[in-house]
Amino acid sequence: MELLGVAVFWCGTILCGSVLLREAAGPQTGSRVLDTVSAFRWFHHDGGASPSQSYIMKIPRLCKFCDVRATSCAGVRSCKVECDITAICPDKQDVCVSIWRKTDANVTFDTVCHNPAHALHGVLLDDYNNSKCQMKEIKGMGSQFFICSCSVDECNEHTFFNPSKCSTFTPSPTLIPRVTHLLVPAATDSPVVAVVLVSLVPLLVMAVVVIASFYWYRVYRQRKASSRRKKGPPLDFSDNRAIMMDDEGSDSSSTHANNLNHNTELLPIELDVQVGKGRFAEVYRAKLKQGSSVSGEQGFETVAIKIFPYEEYASWKTEKEIFSDADLRHDNVLHFLTAEERKVQRQYWLITAYHPAGNLQEYLIHHVINWHDLWTLGGSLACGVAHLHSDRTACRRYKVPVAHRDIKSSNILVKNDLTCCLCDFGLALRLENNLSVDELANSGQVGTARYMAPEVLESRINLENIESFKQADVYSMALVLWELTSRCNAIGDACRAEGKVDLASEVKEYEPPFGNLRENPCVESMKDSVLRDRGRPEVPNSWSNHPGIQIVCTSIEECWDHDPEARLTAQCVAERFYDLEYLDKLSDRSDSEEKIPEQISVVDEK
Repeated sequence: MELLGVAVFWCGTILCGSVLLREAAGPQTGSRVLDTVSAFRWFHHDGGASPSQSYIMKIPRLCKFCDVRATSCAGVRSCKVECDITAICPDKQDVCVSIWRKTDANVTFDTVCHNPAHALHGVLLDDYNNSKCQMKEIKGMGSQFFICSCSVDECNEHTFFNPSKCSTFTPSPTLIPRVTHLLVPAATDSPVVAVVLVSLVPLLVMAVVVIASFYWYRVYRQRKASSRRKKGPPLDFSDNRAIMMDDEGSDSSSTHANNLNHNTELLPIELDVQVGKGRFAEVYRAKLKQGSSVSGEQGFETVAIKIFPYEEYASWKTEKEIFSDADLRHDNVLHFLTAEERKVQRQYWLITAYHPAGNLQEYLIHHVINWHDLWTLGGSLACGVAHLHSDRTACRRYKVPVAHRDIKSSNILVKNDLTCCLCDFGLALRLENNLSVDELANSGQVGTARYMAPEVLESRINLENIESFKQADVYSMALVLWELTSRCNAIGDACRAEGKVDLASEVKEYEPPFGNLRENPCVESMKDSVLRDRGRPEVPNSWSNHPGIQIVCTSIEECWDHDPEARLTAQCVAERFYDLEYLDKLSDRSDSEEKIPEQISVVDEK
């Protein structure tokens, strides 16, 4: 950073020196300073020589230069290109170009430097001699295709689609297209010329050397960090450690740690099989190669890769930013490793820990759980949601609360120790204190209709209070807890222990909440069941025969209350599960279920 500060200092010195020299020269020099950044032009008047006899020293043009990116530009009036990269064009003849495409529902922008002497996408540019980038539609490209070109530095940052509302500037033959020249006085003012050259040239050279040194230093550090990773020990994806593959020296404990892999080389990852597919992305099991290529000893770690197409950049960006918050790390939140942009495949990747047991919905379809499993899975789920909603870390440091907004059994992974971890944060919302009502309103009605809270189905969530988003999450969590309870064999065990035969107490095949509705019910269908009929999944009376499940069912019913303000918080549910730990231990030590109620009554009397 010291080198960068020195470079900025000298660049400022050069600029100030240029202004002072211009003022010192005064009007007697017979010349004007138009721009000191781009090029110098000298007009020499020798006898009857024409002023047009001049010498021009050109430097390459500066243009916005970004690969294809999704954009919100609708292709009308004017748009600003969402590109923060300014490049020096490789060819002095290059002009700035912007391309706007619309295919189906996908709208993209890309900006490049291009020599107009050569065709671009089969089109020869003929309107580049402008200061504005005026879009023209090209037919026969298989989609809506607009292209524009211009000859002023960074002129392709702003594009214009409606010719009737923005005039096109075409310079006259006497006006050079780049208004970036420094007019230096004639031979009679040679002392001033000498002062300008002697003052600026050494400073320019020094600034270039400093900036180049800083650049090469950064490249050296990145390569060194990459080499260390290849030679280091295998990654540990255990529950007690989350690996953050970030640039060396970054503060991984900061609130907004940047986990985008900036190294010039992408991680050596080999995709294996697809293990999941959602609305925005596909999930693959993959092998992350480890070890040194020099020694020839290479192993691998199994990871999960969530792959987004280029068109879903917004979803990838949202999930990456949520995961990049170092304070989000928790045993019951999916461990995030890094994020990458794969330009060749035109994909965005999120790389996370891999859990072979799959999601909770798949697990419940194929497994019947006992009381201990229910206590472990349900308690860890509540702890994960409570951590998201909390504004404090375990160390009591402030963190930004997060609303998941799409809690469902298929968005919860089962770990090897049979605890849950939350995943899929593509719709999550950071509940920052400075969010306005308008910003919260723009978040829209999102989530899965089957798991939407009544106020979300009705689009009547209280935007004045960020707790409303947490209350909607708690409703969804209650439905997942109901799914867990419906597959617990402790229901039937309690009935049999009391000598009762109740067919309703037997564990049935897995069924999602509101299983009487079709596979993917729409919002209107859910409104009929949840709002009009005030319906909820059935909780049979036989479930109350087990003392632990009775407490769980009470919590479920309080969590899916129609009134959001009456619902429990996720932290309260987590504490109730924690209080049930003694029941779980008694269950393990008891020879029969009949002894448990007696032990509980003793504890209650204390």
